[in-house]
Amino acid sequence: MSEAGSDTEMGGSDSATEGSGTTEGETSGTDGTVSASSSTTGPTTSATDPTDGSESDSSTTNAIPPQCGDGSVDEGEQCDDGDANGIGEACNPDCTENVCGDGIESPFEECDIGDDNGPDGACSEMCTINPSSCGVQEYEAMLEVSPVDIIIVIDNSGSMGGEIKGVQDNININFAAIIEDSGLDYRVIMVSEHGKYNGPESICVEAPLSGIEIGGCVNPPPQPINNPGKFYHYSVPVSSHNAWCRLLDGYDGSLADQYNFAPNGWSEWLRDDSLKTFIAISDDGSSCGGYNDGNNVNSGTNAAIKFDADLQTLSPLHFGDSPETRNYFFYSIVGLAYNNPKTDPYTPKDPIITGECSGAADPGTGHQAMSNLTDALRFPLCDTTSYDVIFKAIAEGVIKGAKIACEFPIPEPPENKTLDLESILLEYSPMGVGDPQTYDQVPSIDQCGPKSFYIADELVHLCPSACEAVQTDKDAKIDLKFSCEPIDPG
Repeated sequence: MSEAGSDTEMGGSDSATEGSGTTEGETSGTDGTVSASSSTTGPTTSATDPTDGSESDSSTTNAIPPQCGDGSVDEGEQCDDGDANGIGEACNPDCTENVCGDGIESPFEECDIGDDNGPDGACSEMCTINPSSCGVQEYEAMLEVSPVDIIIVIDNSGSMGGEIKGVQDNININFAAIIEDSGLDYRVIMVSEHGKYNGPESICVEAPLSGIEIGGCVNPPPQPINNPGKFYHYSVPVSSHNAWCRLLDGYDGSLADQYNFAPNGWSEWLRDDSLKTFIAISDDGSSCGGYNDGNNVNSGTNAAIKFDADLQTLSPLHFGDSPETRNYFFYSIVGLAYNNPKTDPYTPKDPIITGECSGAADPGTGHQAMSNLTDALRFPLCDTTSYDVIFKAIAEGVIKGAKIACEFPIPEPPENKTLDLESILLEYSPMGVGDPQTYDQVPSIDQCGPKSFYIADELVHLCPSACEAVQTDKDAKIDLKFSCEPIDPG
């Protein structure tokens, strides 16, 4: 019997390795007779390995149950829909259920890409199409302070020699160096005649601000030396009352500089994204073109309103297009009477002063009105020994007045994904730690509201009123949330 049993097992093994299709099964009895068994369709497999009794690699897990397809769920079947069994149906051809994650989309699934199902692909773990192919991404916007372009216009009239010397002595150590140490991106554009301060009352600026070596202004070189990116000199003579007209005429080169450094005017050196800061230095008032400050408050105020409007008409990009979007400050060092204490500046809350400091020709009511109009400071120019205090105060004002840029790049989506622009949400955290405020996305600047933003030119732009609120908060924190466009799972 042991030999017969061995033959039977070996026969089964041969059948598993050689046979396929339909075979007539036979079994050998103990007496050597042969009896017939029922025929079987498909490969015959053995349950054990004949050599060691272990389970064989060819198991019955993928075998189709014998009654599969009859429409009844029999033993060994998970389902049976009869003729409706099939690939892509609720019940597979082998009577196993078509389940999420098996890589075969069923009638009850939107998609199924097997192991690739998940939150960051085309198909979710629930076999629904992901509305976002990258989930919800978070990105902290890098807020940058806008650069500052400083335009200094100086009166070259015969009475200004001492004042110009005071500017030369302080413009580097008590002005540019302070701004430089702050880390602010700045540049200085000088609009005034180059030369000796004591005849013909011109100005020469040395290194490190300009390209003229230190000590080089004792005997100024025949022409200024610009320091590209940091200092530019537009040399034109400025008389007692025409500083405003010289600025306007030199802007586009209508009034050419004496050395043809900027054929298209000093505007060549302005940066589109910069905040502009003017500093006017004169011992007289404003009276040129259509401007006349009349050395009184009303005329000075009216002249300033007109000059402000003309600047914005000249270039809305650089100077703003309305009083609400004004993009410049206007500091003045002029002939007004001293404050109390003497070295204190006048603030925009102080009235225009009609009195004069000793030696000044006029109080410069137009210049003063420009300072008040733009929330800048005013200083008396007569005491040149206090110019260190004046220029330090202006430098600190420039630094403090620098504004956070109100636009920042659209975040990059994950690799091989496309950002859904309409999904972008913006949250502003005051002081970086306050409760986040959600800002709404609007289609364009025309639909802007108090707490809103829009997308244009591949940048996220805060709407004007939102920008104004954020710009006063140097510690502001802006977070962007976004999703990606869905992917067709195919």
